[in-house]
Amino acid sequence: MSTLALLVVLLWVVVGLAVVVGLGYLVFRRPRLKGPVMVSLTAATVLVAFLT
Repeated sequence: MSTLALLVVLLWVVVGLAVVVGLGYLVFRRPRLKGPVMVSLTAATVLVAFLT
């Protein structure tokens, strides 16, 4: 793998972690959003599973 490819993978990992932490904080601060966030994460997981 080239250095550029490794940097891109690292960037995606950092962005992914930031999104997960942000959603966790959002659900912690506003518990009524737990349902919609869980549905969105489930749909995104299914989509990624079908695409890979």
